[in-house]
Amino acid sequence: MKKISVILLVTFLGFSAFAQDELMELLESEEAKDKGYVSATFKGTRVINGHSVETRSNGVLEFIISHRFGTLDSGYDGFYGLDFSTIRLGLEYGVTDNLNVGIGRASFDKVVDVFAKYRLVRQSSEFPVSATLFSSFARKTVEQIGLNGIDRNTYTAQLLFARKFNSNFSFQVAPTIIQRNLVASDQDDNLLIAIGLGGRYKVSNRIAIVSEYYPVLTDKSAQFQNSFALGVDIETGGHVFQLHFTNAVQMNERGFIGETSDDFWDGEIHYGFNITRVFDLRPNK
Repeated sequence: MKKISVILLVTFLGFSAFAQDELMELLESEEAKDKGYVSATFKGTRVINGHSVETRSNGVLEFIISHRFGTLDSGYDGFYGLDFSTIRLGLEYGVTDNLNVGIGRASFDKVVDVFAKYRLVRQSSEFPVSATLFSSFARKTVEQIGLNGIDRNTYTAQLLFARKFNSNFSFQVAPTIIQRNLVASDQDDNLLIAIGLGGRYKVSNRIAIVSEYYPVLTDKSAQFQNSFALGVDIETGGHVFQLHFTNAVQMNERGFIGETSDDFWDGEIHYGFNITRVFDLRPNK
């Protein structure tokens, strides 16, 4: 898996030499098309681990490589986390300007997830916020004794609200419900309720500070912590690189919201990144 991620990263860097102009033209055309609406509340479809209110336009395909390494406190023997890694590969497609569908596969527990995402309303001079509905299904495919049938399944629903207050600052609130058919212990509720909080502050034309926090409101066992992440978005023209530190190693909603076992404030921090590549598949482009 490490070798695969390295090959994919090199491939991405090779693409960037000729893809920059294409992506910038795409983003500019989307912004012109949506004149009168607020654009780029967030630069990608993810804040960090969780989804943002953003959707891709009709006919646009997005490929996302997400990587999480081991904890920094593993020391030199673990090369400060770089000897350990988890990866998720995802594809997302704009069926319409408002409706996106996606599929992904993560190495942690060999989870396969599919989702649909629908933009209900977009912030404009007439409406103060953007709102997007998100729903997903995830299934663990790892071989595990006692894990059978529907016990492997998880269902997630979110309603994402975000506002771009000015050209630099955006904030998102994401009420979340997750139904887990099997939980780790009797202290964990099968129905998990959380509130996602995410923010973005632009510090230059190509760099922004982002942060995300998912406090869980239902009962959870002491082994699990609330997910927190802090990072930097870097726009290179052809790609958006999201570099961050987080206590979550999983990259699906069940995992990073409900099963984060590391404590960020106790130094159990993972370095990670998301790399996004956009392909315009519209026939007239």
